[in-house]
Amino acid sequence: MSGMNRWVSRWLVTLIMSVALLVPLQSQAQSQSPEALIRDNVESLMKDLDGREDYYANHIDELEALVDRNLDQVADFRYIGASVMGNYFRNATPEQRSRFAGVFRQTLIDTYARGLVTFDYDELRVLDAQQAQRYDDQASVAMEVVANNGQVYPVSYSLRLSNGEWRVVNVIVNGINLGLTFRNQFDQAMRENNRDYDAVISGWAPEVGVEELEQGGDA
Repeated sequence: MSGMNRWVSRWLVTLIMSVALLVPLQSQAQSQSPEALIRDNVESLMKDLDGREDYYANHIDELEALVDRNLDQVADFRYIGASVMGNYFRNATPEQRSRFAGVFRQTLIDTYARGLVTFDYDELRVLDAQQAQRYDDQASVAMEVVANNGQVYPVSYSLRLSNGEWRVVNVIVNGINLGLTFRNQFDQAMRENNRDYDAVISGWAPEVGVEELEQGGDA
């Protein structure tokens, strides 16, 4: 697996969207800014993983369980699922909506866990200069991933304040809006399957091309 492929696997999880195994935010949402939360938890994650990649590579179930517990605290899967389903959400049954959220969640957990033990990088850094928030209940946090070859990939996390908790709801990688990309893929799958919700949900396997991320976009 190439360095860029490993990087893609490492970061696909965050349509949600989450930055990296964030700890529960409820008790901190009012005392820490979104930037501080991201910065503290990126540093905490890197510390927890340092030197344990081989262990987790051989105990992937433990890593997936860890990812699952932490994503449950930070990701609004229902919000994300509705966003990815787009206009199709309205006509989906409650059972289909719930099932898609679960399938989407498991896809991200599997991808993220495997990426965590294979990705090679020199540095993850939350930028000191952040854009001011336009709304009290929405925030964006920018960071960079520095690959071993020196290439710098910008990452921007979108967070939403809901019931007193900041939750990651989208991520833009090198100018590619993953939330929008997945929504377009869901739309394409619905068209190809004659709008058969159950078939699309059962076959859901989102992906973003390596070359696409390398070239970047203008989101």
